[in-house]
Amino acid sequence: MATTLDYIDVKGVKIPFIHEEDKRLPLVSMQLVFTGSGSIDEGKSAGLARISAKMMNEGTLKRGAVGFADALDARAIQLSTNVGKESFVIELGTLKEELDTGLSLMAELLKEPNLTEETLAKVKTRALSDIARKEADFDTVASDELKAILFEGTPMAIPNIGTKESIAQLKLEEVKSFLAQHRVLSNALIVIGGDIDAVTAKEKVAKLLKDFSVGTKTKERYYEPRKTPKESILKRPSTEQAYLYFGAPFAMREGDTEFYKSRVAMFVLGSSGFGSRMMEEIRVKRGLAYSAYSRLGVAKTHTYFSGYLQTKLESQAEAKKTVAEVIDTFVTSGVTQSELDQAKKFMLGSEPMRVETLSQRLGRTFGEYYGGKPLGHSLAELKLISELSLDDLNDFIKRHGEIRNLSYAIVTK
Repeated sequence: MATTLDYIDVKGVKIPFIHEEDKRLPLVSMQLVFTGSGSIDEGKSAGLARISAKMMNEGTLKRGAVGFADALDARAIQLSTNVGKESFVIELGTLKEELDTGLSLMAELLKEPNLTEETLAKVKTRALSDIARKEADFDTVASDELKAILFEGTPMAIPNIGTKESIAQLKLEEVKSFLAQHRVLSNALIVIGGDIDAVTAKEKVAKLLKDFSVGTKTKERYYEPRKTPKESILKRPSTEQAYLYFGAPFAMREGDTEFYKSRVAMFVLGSSGFGSRMMEEIRVKRGLAYSAYSRLGVAKTHTYFSGYLQTKLESQAEAKKTVAEVIDTFVTSGVTQSELDQAKKFMLGSEPMRVETLSQRLGRTFGEYYGGKPLGHSLAELKLISELSLDDLNDFIKRHGEIRNLSYAIVTK
C-alpha cells in the first residue's frame, strides 16, 4: 500500500498524519514530530534543544532511567528522542503485539519525564564530554567554523550541541519551559507505518495526544548565508594535514521549481563522489586529496552550497586555488553531454533503492509534505530530470555564479 497523507483532529487542531500499511513483518514504527522545535528555536541558550531531547531519554520520574529502560527491553520496545535544527522527534519501534505497551510507556514518558536536577547534571556532563571530544575532531571543527562564518550572528552559526559555556549555564527550568512550549499539538505531526491499518493507527494516536495542550505553532524562520567571502584559519599544532571546508550562498528556497536542476548540477560538480568534477580535478589529476566533495543544502530555514577536502599541509594553498578554479570553470562552461547522461543514468537507475524500505518511503512522504510539495512530487521530479536538456542545465548553472563567492574555514598547523 502506498504512503498516504491525511489529518487527525485533536482539540480542533488538524494534525498531519502520514501512514503506510506494510504487513510483511509484524512491526510498527512511529514518529511523533514537533516541527519548528529544534535548535533553531532555543534562543540564546545554545544546546538547550539537544539537552532537552537527551533528558527525554532518561526515563520517567516514577521508574527512573534504569527502570524505564528495563521496561522497554522486557518487551523489545525501542523508544528514543532526538533533535535537529528544525524538529524535535520522539520515535517508537515495536512488535505489533507490543504496540499498546509501547504507546503506554510513551505516554508515561511524555507525561512525567525524568526532569530532575540530578538528571540534568548527568546529561550536561555527557554533553561537555561530547564537546571536548569534538574539539579533537578537526573535520567537525572546520565544519562548525564554516557555519559560524556563513551564518554569523544567527542560530545557524552555533552547533546543536552548544558550547562549554552555554551548557554549563543551562537551568532545569529552561528545559521544562522549552519542552512545554514546543511539545504542543500546533507543532505536531505523525509518521506511522508497518502492520497497522490507518483507522486503528488514528485511534491510537488520537488517544496518545488527547492530553497535549494546543499551544502556539512555532514561527518559521529563514537565515541567509553571507554573500561576501570570508576566510578563517584555525591553527592546531597537533594536526598532520589541512582540513579545508568551503561554502557559498545559493539563490534557492525550499519548493523552488528548478530544484531538480540543482540536483543534477551538484551531482556532476561534487556530490557523486568518484567521477565528479571535484574528485577528478583534485584527486585524480592532481593528487591533492583522497576525496573531495561538494553539495547543496536546501531547507526551510536556510540554503547554502558547501564542500570539503583534506590535503597535505604543504598542498593547502594549491588545493584552495584548485577548488576555486573548478567551481569557476563549472559556472562558466557548464557540464558536458556525457556528464549529463551519466548523471541521469545514475539518478534514474538508483531510484528503486531510495524507496526499498518502509522508513525510506515514509521519510520521502514526510519530506514532500514538510517541503510544501504535493505527494508524488519525487516521481514527477525524476521525469523532469529525464527530460532535462543540456542547454537548460547549463543556463541554470550560469545563473548561479554566486557559488564562486567562497568562504573558507581551514584547520591547519
